[in-house]
Amino acid sequence: MGQTSVGDLRSRAAALQKDLDNKLFGQHLAKKIILNAVFGFINNPKPKKPLTLSLHGWTGTGKNFVSKIIAENIYEGGLNSDYVHLFVATLHFPHASNITLYKDQLQLWIRGNVSACARSIFIFDEMDKMHAGLIDAIKPFLDYYDLVDGVSYQKAIFIFLSNAGAERITDVALDFWRSGKQREDIKLKDIEHALSVSVFNNKNSGFWHSSLIDRNLIDYFVPFLPLEYKHLKMCIRVEMQSRGYETNEDIVSRVAEEMTFFPKEERVFSDKGCKTVFTKLDYYYDD
Repeated sequence: MGQTSVGDLRSRAAALQKDLDNKLFGQHLAKKIILNAVFGFINNPKPKKPLTLSLHGWTGTGKNFVSKIIAENIYEGGLNSDYVHLFVATLHFPHASNITLYKDQLQLWIRGNVSACARSIFIFDEMDKMHAGLIDAIKPFLDYYDLVDGVSYQKAIFIFLSNAGAERITDVALDFWRSGKQREDIKLKDIEHALSVSVFNNKNSGFWHSSLIDRNLIDYFVPFLPLEYKHLKMCIRVEMQSRGYETNEDIVSRVAEEMTFFPKEERVFSDKGCKTVFTKLDYYYDD
């Protein structure tokens, strides 16, 4: 990473905006927060602390997709880069009885990788399945320290992905819909505080009573809103284009209509977001 100039990082941040505009749908809040956070961080030669983003929302709303886009726009190879590290709670930290071992391993992994590359990216998926207390092991790396045991973590990026807090986000989105307001009128202040409190007090959030929240070490709680029918159609069109197909609006509508929606009466939001859109599309092109 030492050979990558700041100018190159800035150009990649600009490319991030294009990717989010063209590929992420129905997430005006997430798009704005991530653009501002990543732009500001990358363009700051001396950040006071690592950038920490906690992405919240239902499955299929774009959390994994956004972390992939961030990685791709900072490093060649994206998630496959040697400088991008993905931890999946159920895969890497499966047993509650081993939490002390996991804490030691996590600290060693992060210290080793940041020593090799100051701008390492760490992505923690399934935070809602993370054993309570485990994530606090990385608190020293997220705090406002110039050095921890001779290593600076201030240029690293930490991204947490979680379904925790999704109900609170949906409540706000549904209130706006029922009041006849545009979802684009939802502001971060309408959600962020309630979201952070909800995650802090949720025993199944991975952040239960976490010092990361208590000490304000999470820079942004990023809400991903539940997706509507029109957003599913946007996802389907992009997927068609990426496969080299002509956009067929009949198939777009048929695939979107096969999805299930909630609440039961109003059927406003997709149960699975864009998650299963891709496999449903296979059915129409399997020949």
